[in-house]
Amino acid sequence: MIRAVRGMNDITPSETPYWQHVEGVARDVLVNYGYEEIRPPVMERTELFRRSIGEITDIVQKEMYTFSDRNGDSLTLRPEATAGCVRASVEHGLLRSGIQRLWYMGPMFRHERPQKERYRQFYQVDVEAFGMPGPDIDAELILMTARLWRMLGLSELTLELNSLGSVETQATYRGLLTTYFSERRESLDEDSRRRLNTNPLRILDSKNPEMLPVIEECPKILDRLDTESSDHFTELRSILEAAGVPYTVNACLVRGLDYYTRTVFEWTSNQLGSQGTVCGGGRYDNLVAQIGGPDTPAIGFAMGLERLISLLRNQGTEPPLCTPHVYLAAVTQDAAIHGYRLSESLRDRLPGLRLLVDSGPGSFKSKLKRADRSGARVALILGDDETRSARVNVKFLRESTPQKSLTESALPDLLQQFLTLNSKS
Repeated sequence: MIRAVRGMNDITPSETPYWQHVEGVARDVLVNYGYEEIRPPVMERTELFRRSIGEITDIVQKEMYTFSDRNGDSLTLRPEATAGCVRASVEHGLLRSGIQRLWYMGPMFRHERPQKERYRQFYQVDVEAFGMPGPDIDAELILMTARLWRMLGLSELTLELNSLGSVETQATYRGLLTTYFSERRESLDEDSRRRLNTNPLRILDSKNPEMLPVIEECPKILDRLDTESSDHFTELRSILEAAGVPYTVNACLVRGLDYYTRTVFEWTSNQLGSQGTVCGGGRYDNLVAQIGGPDTPAIGFAMGLERLISLLRNQGTEPPLCTPHVYLAAVTQDAAIHGYRLSESLRDRLPGLRLLVDSGPGSFKSKLKRADRSGARVALILGDDETRSARVNVKFLRESTPQKSLTESALPDLLQQFLTLNSKS
């Protein structure tokens, strides 16, 4: 038997209601805030990620699915989506009109060790905002995620904030970190020693608990911010406080990509073990120009769908039911033919009606068993007599109401009651 590739999981019908629920709520929130959907491809030229993410990051060096196509071009399955969204926005001239609010949803690919809620093919909802340099748009994105958690019924999520300052601030700060960690080289793990001379900021992102004491004592970038970045961060915090969004300043928060400047943030949960980040992002004011577009301030975030769904399950949240309202079962072949005509007529009359028509062999008893297992509220039973008289037998499957016979013309009024009850529940 051929099995799925390691780290690339099937999402089965028992799980998809959770996915549909989260995706639907996210889509509604984003549209209500004025964000428009864009759909970049899952594959890009490798150079795009080398230029945007950074040559010396773990993602580029170790985790990308990269190959040469038949033309000899180096292509990569996207490990993250911001670079592709920026490329598409530049290529199609979207940024010439100034402000853009965009979102997209789909799979990302990283060749890392599969573990709980961390897969080699994983799904994200990403949001990007272009053309707005102030902290107001930073606050909007954070307020929007806070609203999404409320709409999903998620609790106990913690917001962490930091500012990485300007490019010049980061350059100076890297020098301070290099000196600090070099003097404590014996306390560093192998990964941190490797990063010491390439990108010491990434040491702050270490997940090794043995590294925490030396990281906690390192110089803090917030103490060395340029004036403009400091004012930006102060105003962002003021907006969040006025809106009643609690947060924690984490001076060691750097995120995992090299393109971030100024604001960075993460929403985390203690219910997911070591993979506690549910949503994260920040500003990338230089990335558009870096990829070949005009100087454009920008900010964005990504949220992992697997982790959001895991949180919903941990909290015992059930997605809205998608079971059929009605199950139609025909006793004979002639009645089955008539049943398909009737089912299409009911779908025309009652948009939103979930109607499942019995198919396949089996006795009348087995058909009723399938109707019951489907979760439908009622079964519509058709035989030759019903077909000739344009009537339908209605069997109630979830309540102690006697079976009744209705004319086909009276059937929509009965079924409309189920749709009305469903909309109120």
